[in-house]
Amino acid sequence: MRILFLHQSFQSLKDGGSGRGNDFARRLSERRHAVTCLAGTFNYLTATVPPEFKGRLSVRERLDGYEVVRAWTYEGYHKSFGHRVLTLLSFMLTSIVVGIREQRPDVIAPCTPPFFLGITGYVLSLWHRAPMVYEVRDLWSEVAFQLGIVKNRWVIWAVRRLERFLYSRSRYVVINSPGFIEPLQALGVPPSRIRLIPNGVDLEQFRPIPEARERVRSENRWEGKFVVMYAGSIGMANGLSLMLDAAELMRDESEILFVLVGDGQQRADLESSARARQLENVQFLGAVPKQRIPELLAGADAGVATLLDIPLFRTTYPNKVFDYMACGRPTIIAIDGVIRDVIDKSRGGLFVPPQDSRALADGVRWLRDNPQEANAMGLRALTYVRKHFDRRNAEILMADLMDELNASLKSSR
Repeated sequence: MRILFLHQSFQSLKDGGSGRGNDFARRLSERRHAVTCLAGTFNYLTATVPPEFKGRLSVRERLDGYEVVRAWTYEGYHKSFGHRVLTLLSFMLTSIVVGIREQRPDVIAPCTPPFFLGITGYVLSLWHRAPMVYEVRDLWSEVAFQLGIVKNRWVIWAVRRLERFLYSRSRYVVINSPGFIEPLQALGVPPSRIRLIPNGVDLEQFRPIPEARERVRSENRWEGKFVVMYAGSIGMANGLSLMLDAAELMRDESEILFVLVGDGQQRADLESSARARQLENVQFLGAVPKQRIPELLAGADAGVATLLDIPLFRTTYPNKVFDYMACGRPTIIAIDGVIRDVIDKSRGGLFVPPQDSRALADGVRWLRDNPQEANAMGLRALTYVRKHFDRRNAEILMADLMDELNASLKSSR
């Protein structure tokens, strides 16, 4: 079967990224499916377009048994909300043009966010007369509404109608969190067409590396510090001013260090705020290749996961939490909902109320003052994630779904 994945932010190991999309493509190619990923040229980790992609409508490359076709994308994603929308719209248009030129696939599989890729998927499914499997990794538009980024009621009405339409035209809607089931059913998606393929972690890449701890701590001047690390996107939704507020409350506790690893629209503002507040207990490392995150976590003592406190974020499974768990780190989680359930069931960390800086500071102090229990939390988290959130299981579920669809298509011919 020929499968055309649509994944704007697709990053392979070669690009310093990798993740769920790369793993799905590799697993499906191993099952002898012909897989092509249609992706953007803008690298979200480095916030640049590589020179070899500039000035070209599309570039094709071969990776791990499948093909990646990159369509021209405007490179203004991190400048402002308006530029971000232009980046997304530019790829929607160029991916339609490039996708039409591709050999006819048997199935179209758009991955959102952004929901604009659902439009691309629908157009290409009509053009190629192929069913659409719609993977929803984040209820992105609803987040924008709840955060107040989009306030115009007519825009909200139109987007919700469009989402209903796209879901209704999908053979299956694939989700990565059980928290998405109820919102999708409220939008009219019948349970028979919802397939849960939970988020997980690559346990070969993310693992404890105790031998790297002293080297990493020496390289980053963390000796004698209790290092609390956030590793992920630094955007508006992440609510990372919480870490600065907690750091300000702990400025006199010199052994505590808050480290933020990653990049995003809010990074410059947060760095400026930390300087203005003279927070010497906060360190920004910027974007690093994903392969380096396990080593950095080996040098840390705990991971932090935080999001703004809106109802929709209670439905999500943030990848970074599984990364921390797989590296044997206890997690301080300032997110309520389904991901809190994971930490509670694993007994692999502490929950603190979202956006409560004093509670976060108290959680950091507790882990610092109880090192044996903190280490035990990390070990319990590692055991739990290995049992329940091995990404290889998600790869198998996606491959099984595509095999099932392939058999159905053959029987209907």
